[in-house]
Amino acid sequence: MGGLVLPTVIPVSVRMVIIQVLIAIFLYVNSLMIFTFFKKTAFFTKTRYIFFAHTLVCDSIFLALTDALLVMSFSKVTMTGGLCIFVVVILGNLTVATPLTLTAMSLERYVAICMPLRHSELSTPMRAIYSILLIQALSSVIRIIMISILSSAVSLRFYTNPLICSVEQMIVFTWQGHLSSALSQLYFLVMSLIIAFTYVKIMGAARAASSERKTSTNKGLRTVILHGFQLLLCLIQFWCPLIELTVMKINLNLFIELRYFDYICFFLAPRCLSPLVYGLRDRDFMVVLKYYALFGHSKVFHFNMDKPNLKWRKKITCTVNVVHV
Repeated sequence: MGGLVLPTVIPVSVRMVIIQVLIAIFLYVNSLMIFTFFKKTAFFTKTRYIFFAHTLVCDSIFLALTDALLVMSFSKVTMTGGLCIFVVVILGNLTVATPLTLTAMSLERYVAICMPLRHSELSTPMRAIYSILLIQALSSVIRIIMISILSSAVSLRFYTNPLICSVEQMIVFTWQGHLSSALSQLYFLVMSLIIAFTYVKIMGAARAASSERKTSTNKGLRTVILHGFQLLLCLIQFWCPLIELTVMKINLNLFIELRYFDYICFFLAPRCLSPLVYGLRDRDFMVVLKYYALFGHSKVFHFNMDKPNLKWRKKITCTVNVVHV
């Protein structure tokens, strides 16, 4: 998004300020949640929190980098082609890593609800770490292919020449852009099928669940629905360039307005739903988050992790009276 052109209907400076304020808020919330995760070791024992923290880190880096490229583009600041390649590879990795992690989180909810007896066996912290490594490897495939094509087509001078960095600078052939779009949509098709599968299975479990498990199952179902909505927003961002190109041929002013709208709705918004899905909706995480957000001014700190393993429950479930020294 480094080559984002800002609309002129509202002054460019005003639109820049709006974007900076939004990103600052999102980065603050994400940073607070990342801090909360690392401050409470009990979260390290649950797969869904590990995935959640990974999503927060990816989204925060993505927001910071896209904002930096946006400001540099607005200010006409250049960087070398080699550095731009490095930044674009990271952004490409993060673009795919977030929805892949959402898919893994949906699978974790499916195992927890539909296979409760095997959940503690299948969903372990170490397996979550291995899954994150696999997610990072899969996320890099598309960009490695694109950069390999770029490297075979440009001269060595490209790596040292100054340019305004954007993903479009890495596309040297028309078919290269189509290939990137096709691979991205293939990824998202597979992820959409997996999330749809988990939704159907969890919905079936919700209908058959007893009254005691109804609340937990319905919450898992709502979580999967929100993941599906996030995935849809992430998928739309790959359609945006095709739609924008068509609109640009019809009306340039409309194209500029559309691109600003796309950046807010399909690049920023999906990265801001994760705190809502797992942070603010999760009772245990919200209690710890509130404690640190208020700088420890809560008189009573109540923390209850619903881990089925009784050994861990004894260690983790606690009620702590906070005494200010």
